[in-house]
Amino acid sequence: MIRTNPLRRSVAAVAGGVLVATAAGCSSDPPDPTPVVNALIHGITSGDFSDVPLANATPEEAGAAVEAIKGDLADLVTQIGSSQITETDENTREATIDIAWDFDSIDASDEAPTGPTSTSDPAGQFDWTYQTTATLHRDEGSELGWTVDWSPSLLHPQLIEGATLNLSRTQAQRADILGAGGEVIVTERPVYRVGIDKTRVDAALAPDSATALAEVVGVDPAGLAERVQGAGERAFVEAITLREADAAPLLDQIAAIEGAVAIEDTLALAPTREFARPVLGTVGEATAELVEESGGRIEAGDVVGLSGLQQQYDAVLGGTPGLTVELVPPEPSADATSSPSPTEGAEGESAEEPAEPEVLFEREAVAGTPLTTTLDIDLQSRAEGILADVEPASAIVAVQPSTGAVLAAASGPGGDGYSTATLGQYAPGSTFKVVTSLALLRAGLSADSVVECTPAATVDGRAFENYSDYPSGAIGEITLRQAVANSCNTAFINQNGVADQASLAQAAASLGLGVETATGAPSFLGSVPAEADGTAHAASMIGQGEVLASPLAMATVAASVAAGHTVAPMVVEQPLADPAPESTLTADEAAVLQDLMRAVVEEGSGEFLGDVPGDPVGAKTGTAEYGTESPPRTHAWMIATQGDLAVAVFVEDGESGSRTAGPLLEEFLRG
Repeated sequence: MIRTNPLRRSVAAVAGGVLVATAAGCSSDPPDPTPVVNALIHGITSGDFSDVPLANATPEEAGAAVEAIKGDLADLVTQIGSSQITETDENTREATIDIAWDFDSIDASDEAPTGPTSTSDPAGQFDWTYQTTATLHRDEGSELGWTVDWSPSLLHPQLIEGATLNLSRTQAQRADILGAGGEVIVTERPVYRVGIDKTRVDAALAPDSATALAEVVGVDPAGLAERVQGAGERAFVEAITLREADAAPLLDQIAAIEGAVAIEDTLALAPTREFARPVLGTVGEATAELVEESGGRIEAGDVVGLSGLQQQYDAVLGGTPGLTVELVPPEPSADATSSPSPTEGAEGESAEEPAEPEVLFEREAVAGTPLTTTLDIDLQSRAEGILADVEPASAIVAVQPSTGAVLAAASGPGGDGYSTATLGQYAPGSTFKVVTSLALLRAGLSADSVVECTPAATVDGRAFENYSDYPSGAIGEITLRQAVANSCNTAFINQNGVADQASLAQAAASLGLGVETATGAPSFLGSVPAEADGTAHAASMIGQGEVLASPLAMATVAASVAAGHTVAPMVVEQPLADPAPESTLTADEAAVLQDLMRAVVEEGSGEFLGDVPGDPVGAKTGTAEYGTESPPRTHAWMIATQGDLAVAVFVEDGESGSRTAGPLLEEFLRG
């Protein structure tokens, strides 16, 4: 959608008055005219002519004229200087004034302007450059020995009295957001802007129409009525923008309401309203806050990214606005008359039309650059469909181990628009035992090492127990493989003296957890404190205490196990990004972890995944207590690997990992 708006900026002006050359052969008797030229340059730049000896205007008149002429260009960065002063006769000098306008603060493009460009600009700093001429007369009565003829042409050679300059801005075509394989995710799609057109309804009835419309389109009736009541008599007050498919069933009802209209338009949208919305973000008319924070890049009325990747990459997606500077002729004199003609008004006044504005400078808008994400449309849609009926906050994240590409980052509706998938911060519970197992392997244990799975374990007076339906046959001396398969809490807590907190943090980092990684999108990749002892360290052994992770972070852990090296997840393709740091996970370590996760499916809490078609599945369940209620509420987790796919499923409030997150994971893998 293209919009054209007057450009208004608030940038300090810069002036420079430098005499480059003076014609040879001038008499040495008259004073040097350079100080007068420099004072004039300052006056043109600042509008303050108090130090300029003017021959035919007061400083106040010249200042007011400059302010009126510049209009929307008043606060743009300019540079004005003198390149030459020549002698016309003994008492007259002509100064060549170089004027340059810099639009870089609006647009970093260095394209050549299409207007007059006689002034040299070797550095390419300025967008629009040209020259004007100032005439100086010898005046012995002037303190500086010279006076200057004031004329609007000092600002531009084509300006005359009453004419002004106008700067307008055309928003560029917004670029698409792409997914895996270059498939289009977000593009311009047809919409209807639905609202009240106050020119089509009696002012007294407008609030009633607004209330009726609000009920049809599902917005706050009182709020819309209040906005309509307060708007101007010719205003269009938008209630909502609807996708074409959503608007179609309502168009007849909208048309039946006096003053209500549905205007066809386009807007950058994903395939569905829900598709990766917390990650991709939304597009709409710029808020006052965004306009203020943009430093002039965004103007009121612009369509910009309001959240997510759309906002983060707005400058890339939004492109470069087109700029046009026009010379606006003076209005015809109000008392101008002419002989009677068919175009005269009834009172004999001239019906002379004002002259059309003349374009002095123009630069075409440059469309935005597409943003390529790693999201797979089919997998993302599948994950969102699975979470559609889950009431608590929830997420499904899928990562490709071989590349780190995030193929799906779905957040359920229970998160109220928050990106639970990439930004959630939750205790990962027993899914963290994959990390703890790596720390124990590095401390000398193997998958077959015997560990004690006791009914309870006490550390510094705090008792830790297994989950309520832990299999009684797996109590006692068991192998580490069995402890992982059945998720024995006490077996890991009883090893708290074998693996200290620092080794847990190091193992987590080797699996991509708690590592700062440039994913290209706002992300939380977990936090594992490097220092903790006593009960805090014991809690960390089973993914509680101060250990935090997002679903993306736990999917990265699973991906690292599957890949055999530390995986750095990526949401946005970044060709120029720094290479991923060297892996601290060895292939041998990963092979043991893969075996442990396979044991969960072959003989433990993830047996229901044993018949999923395709490559063998490895998994780990997780349940994490939180809050102060008794009994405590629990987060439900499950992570899995299958071929070149790693998945994490999370539900904020659930019964257990296997019972709550497990069926969601199974549905995703079977899909």
